[in-house]
Amino acid sequence: MGYRACLGLLSLARRYGNARLEDAAERAVQLRAFTGRSVRNLLQQGLDRQPLPKRAAETTLPEHHENPWRRLLPTPATFSGIPCHLKALNGMECH
Repeated sequence: MGYRACLGLLSLARRYGNARLEDAAERAVQLRAFTGRSVRNLLQQGLDRQPLPKRAAETTLPEHHENPWRRLLPTPATFSGIPCHLKALNGMECH
């Protein structure tokens, strides 16, 4: 962090108090707003005094699911009309 950025945060601490600055910084991190200007705006708007919104619960993915795109994938029957020399070019077995 730069020297002037640190001075800016110290100025905010003097103006709004350490507790409010900590709350605003915590909210800024949650919002992924990592600038001194963001922290200042949170303090000016009083958003540091409002409770933090609850995080969305972590969702777990099922171990197995049906691929919705499977119906769009080619099947072996799709390749039955392809000449043998073209199948060989694509690394497919020719019968």
